[in-house]
Amino acid sequence: MGRRLGWTLAAAVPLAFLGVFFAWPVATLVARGFLDDGGLSWAGFEAVFAAPRTWRVIGTTLAQALAGTMASVAVGVPGAWLLYRTRFRGRWLVRALVTVPFVLPSVVVGVAFKSLVISTGPLGGLGLDGSFGLIVASLVFFNYAVVVRTVGALWAALDPRTAEAAATLGASPARVWWTVTLPALAPAIASAAALVFLFCASAYGVVMVLGGAGYGTIETEIWFLTSQLLDLRGAAALSIVQLVVVAACLIVSNHLQARQARAQKFATDAAHDAPWRWRRDWPTTLVTAAVVGGLLLFPIATLLERSLRTASGHGLDHYLALGSAGGGPLTVSVWQAAANSLRTATLATVLAVVLGLLVALVVSRRPRTPSGRRALGVLDAVFMLPLGVSAVTVGFGFLITLNRPPLDLRSSMILVPIAQAIVALPLVVRVLLPVLRAIDPRLREAAQVLGAGPWRVLASVDLALVSRGLGLATGFAFATSLGEFGATSFLARPDQPTLPVMVFRLIGRPGLESQGMAMAAAVVLALGCAVVMGIAETMRPKEATTW
Repeated sequence: MGRRLGWTLAAAVPLAFLGVFFAWPVATLVARGFLDDGGLSWAGFEAVFAAPRTWRVIGTTLAQALAGTMASVAVGVPGAWLLYRTRFRGRWLVRALVTVPFVLPSVVVGVAFKSLVISTGPLGGLGLDGSFGLIVASLVFFNYAVVVRTVGALWAALDPRTAEAAATLGASPARVWWTVTLPALAPAIASAAALVFLFCASAYGVVMVLGGAGYGTIETEIWFLTSQLLDLRGAAALSIVQLVVVAACLIVSNHLQARQARAQKFATDAAHDAPWRWRRDWPTTLVTAAVVGGLLLFPIATLLERSLRTASGHGLDHYLALGSAGGGPLTVSVWQAAANSLRTATLATVLAVVLGLLVALVVSRRPRTPSGRRALGVLDAVFMLPLGVSAVTVGFGFLITLNRPPLDLRSSMILVPIAQAIVALPLVVRVLLPVLRAIDPRLREAAQVLGAGPWRVLASVDLALVSRGLGLATGFAFATSLGEFGATSFLARPDQPTLPVMVFRLIGRPGLESQGMAMAAAVVLALGCAVVMGIAETMRPKEATTW
């Protein structure tokens, strides 16, 4: 009885948190768009979809997501081979470099690519500022690691003997690839593509910085309609479109991940990477070198150089200016904003890790009944929803829901950490769940045979082993919260901005000094996230191979 009550509470507490701080605000925002004088009305919905602008925004979103996904897969698969099936000195460093962009704040990425194409940037003469191609390149920058890690994890576990047998029977390398390797990798490639499409379709910060009015997406349009026009009906209609896209992507991704997991059961535990050879690996090496050097490092290096450029040459002037409020709309210094970010990210991390651990413990159970397995599957999917729902929707939902009794948090500083925890929670679950599922059930059975009670088994087996993944989960949660911009841009008080909000304010101000300060602040933010993820990666358990 006590054990059942404990597991019920372990599921109920995160569900209550998600219900109050995610489902309620989002449902309120969506419902408000369909209510007129207390009754249900489709007029607003019809008006939104009758406008050509709406279809242009939807078309732009799908086009950007599709182009970003195709490009990420095209360059990510060669990277997966090079970093997971070949062995060379410094491979761990290249893997770390590939991972860093995924956790960089979107505002930092937008500023970095912006520094490339402005009139004084190294690519300023190409006319790429505000172009479709620049946005797609920034999306590939973000999502390259998703493809490399997802596909590489499966590729590293594939048994090579099937391909070797095909080659022995006379198949050419190209035929071995098309008939043996590619079908085996297809679930992982498709799963990665579904996730990348989801991330591209919900991109916000980079589109706000790089896109301008000409390349508005569903995410930026929701922000525009809610914050600029107060058109809740229009925002609600677009939120529903986004929810449909998110649900479709999650269903496809979960289905393909299940196929991937089944495929991994047939793999052996032995490592199958081979020493790097130029004659065999030169195509993948050239593609990966071009991507890492040209797409990942070049924008960051340019951002760093621009942050040091002053009117009289190069120096630390912009970094020294971060300590001043700067006047105008900046009421606090950048360092004060950084302190706000550290404080809110710490609170958000505590919330996300505690709740994510409870969710992972519950979902990792193995019920004997089909109904029990289906219930845990639904619970797992429910906690993935914040991964794709617009952070702007969540933020604005907070403003219109948590502003009156019984839960009035308008002036509370806890709003921002809660919103950031909602965004980080799915990542914590995705890191901890593979570790828990990898535990051999015989360990629990052995502990029970030796006389350990249910709670002691939980403490001595599950919690002891999952602690190997807590460092990585904490790093993911902290880095994500530190760089979160979508919901925070709505909820942060003017006198309590976070660092991403401050970067966005500075990049929108004219003048060399403001631009330089924005890039210096972006470098500080990127460095903070990179250090956190670098430390977290050193604690990555081998079971945490997926996102």
